Amino acid sequence: MTAHPVTIVLAEDDDGHAALIQRNLERAGLANGFIRCKDGQEALDYFRGEGAHAGRVLDPSVLLLLDINMPRVDGVEVLRALKADPRMSMIPVIMLTTTDDPREVQRCYQLGCSVYITKPVEYQAFIDAVKRLGLFLQVVQVPRNGGSSPALPM
Repeated sequence: MTAHPVTIVLAEDDDGHAALIQRNLERAGLANGFIRCKDGQEALDYFRGEGAHAGRVLDPSVLLLLDINMPRVDGVEVLRALKADPRMSMIPVIMLTTTDDPREVQRCYQLGCSVYITKPVEYQAFIDAVKRLGLFLQVVQVPRNGGSSPALPM
């Protein structure tokens, strides 16, 4: 586990993928707290403290696993919004998506994603990739965001 508790926010609209990701990160040894957002708008609401997340205190350290292809607001727009706001720009964002278009990869890095991972289509390869991600997340350092303040109002 990282040097201080890190909450992992998983923005993933596919219930099956979300369950596989969380289960296999836990199997890889992660004991972090998980927050699931089912679409991009819910992810934005979480970070902004709006909607169902109104009044919530932002976790001191958070990392976002972000799918691209989601309803309401796609992952690229979530990434763009987080990185454009100085209060959220330090939040590490790992793109975890089936999209492997080199232009999409380039765009996400230009917008400030920390890591871009393509989800393998084959089931076992997907599980193996998530377990390797779990090993990475055990050693990565995540900046603290001063979580004593309420969620970041926009």
